Amino acid sequence: MTAYIARRLLLLVPVLLGVSLASFGLLQLVPGDPAIILAGQEATEETLAQIRHEYGLDQPRAIQYLVYLKNVVRGNFGISIQSRQPVATLIAQRFPFTLRLAFLAILVSAALGVVAGVVAATHRNSVLDLAALLGSLIGISMPIFWLGLLAMLLFSVRLQWLPAGGSGTLAHLVLPAVVLGASSSAVIARMTRASMLEVLRQDYTRTARAKGVGEPTVVYRHALKNAMIPILTVFGLEFGYNLGGAVLTETVFSLPGIGRLVVEGIFARDYPVVQGTMLVVATTFVLVNLMTDVAYAVIDPRIRYD
Repeated sequence: MTAYIARRLLLLVPVLLGVSLASFGLLQLVPGDPAIILAGQEATEETLAQIRHEYGLDQPRAIQYLVYLKNVVRGNFGISIQSRQPVATLIAQRFPFTLRLAFLAILVSAALGVVAGVVAATHRNSVLDLAALLGSLIGISMPIFWLGLLAMLLFSVRLQWLPAGGSGTLAHLVLPAVVLGASSSAVIARMTRASMLEVLRQDYTRTARAKGVGEPTVVYRHALKNAMIPILTVFGLEFGYNLGGAVLTETVFSLPGIGRLVVEGIFARDYPVVQGTMLVVATTFVLVNLMTDVAYAVIDPRIRYD
């Protein structure tokens, strides 16, 4: 297991290198000059040239990338062009909030998705099964920002049960977590249903029923436990997608997370902020998937990585 984890951590290096190169290249294609955004449209050419020189924007793009890469290796993500603060400080301030939001969203999606998938599988071709499939289809198809606006209109404006935005209490995270977890719950529900249907047809489940074991024990102890491997894979992937989906969710609900930091950085052409946040999100995504792979061996003793 230790050797497997070490190999996966080594593979993290080329992945992050590719992410840094892709983010740097895409940002160069975005129209606009950070110097003009920082100094204003009325700034003189001398002022703009001084700003470009201060942030290294007057260097060739290849040199800019190599300098950025060298600083990242040293743990320096650069200085924000917009706020003049270290990018590492900005990420450290906002990333914990996004992690909490993504964690709550995956809890919501797990509770809704697993329950809906189990109910659909144990009541195949019934009204409950069709309702679960219809709900999954709606959850996958509905955009996050549109669902967020509808949730705000209903629960914040009409019913006034929950705040429409901001942060500070758990109530501020309820709507964003439900909205962010809705799409993930739809994917988890469909995967749970498919995996449970396959397991319920296995010989050991029929044997358990033949021995007189109760149906709840057959479903939750025998079937669901053995169906968890593909479901756990979806958990890991959806957690990473929740970090990306937080960009829209945090923007809609005005949340102080890393997703909103990315949006602000894109509008301000703040290259160091966008590149640094993308690296952090990519690293988190890879580490979560590594922990998911390790969890396979914990759930199923037959799986070994040695």
